[in-house]
Amino acid sequence: MTAKILDGNALAKMLREQFARRVSVLTAKGRQPGLAVVLVGDNPASQVYVRNKVSACEATGIYSNMSVFSQDVDPKAVLERIAELNADARVHGILVQLPLPAQFDEQMILEAIDPEKDVDGFHATNIGALTQGNPRFIPCTPYGIMKMIEHAGVPISGKHAVIVGRSNIVGKPMALLLLSRNATVTICHSRTSDLSLHTRRADILIAAVGKPRFINGEMIKPGALVVDVGINRLPDSEGGKLCGDVDFASCKEVASFITPVPGGVGPMTITMLLANTIQVADRAEG
Repeated sequence: MTAKILDGNALAKMLREQFARRVSVLTAKGRQPGLAVVLVGDNPASQVYVRNKVSACEATGIYSNMSVFSQDVDPKAVLERIAELNADARVHGILVQLPLPAQFDEQMILEAIDPEKDVDGFHATNIGALTQGNPRFIPCTPYGIMKMIEHAGVPISGKHAVIVGRSNIVGKPMALLLLSRNATVTICHSRTSDLSLHTRRADILIAAVGKPRFINGEMIKPGALVVDVGINRLPDSEGGKLCGDVDFASCKEVASFITPVPGGVGPMTITMLLANTIQVADRAEG
């Protein structure tokens, strides 16, 4: 068996073409969707992510606004900027790029964003709504993963889903979304004993652990759908290439579907950020 590739680039392209048409309609009505991004510091990965998000906005017709602060900025200045963006009618979505420098209380910064503009879905109000099964915004990476599973035509109801990683950004909201679709969900983490026991039982396996090539072919169930959320850079001795949390070469010979890195979950995360931003403009339009 060789797994079918879940091509995030192709699905993202298709969805963004649909979004561009919707944005065109909203813009013609005088309500162009707008996304504001706040970037603090000089983290190279964060700079790349922000550039990709701004480029995706421009390609889709979404107004974008970027605020850049130095690494040693006083958090008060960032809070003041967020307050301005909250009050800006042209801005429908606000995103603060994580991680933030050490002087920041990340949760306080995220809570300063108007929940109605929290397109990342990280505000406590929006997390609570997701937990209750009535989300205002779905966090972008889990949202994109659900779209990929749906596009593959793989049923979720009644299946056993295993998530390796319990972060607030991916693991926990991913579990809630799968539960809402009647999957049986197991969350594994650094304290899980005999991890392979759990991963080999998964019909749907999602790896979001931040360790390169951590999941190998012997750890997955034949025919499983494998989603690789990780993005890691290998050392120069191994070519310095990007790779995921999944050992693609061994897992693709066992799985039925698998996402590549790069070109899998990453493009879909940005695409669903656009979706959430357009959703706010849609609500404002009524």
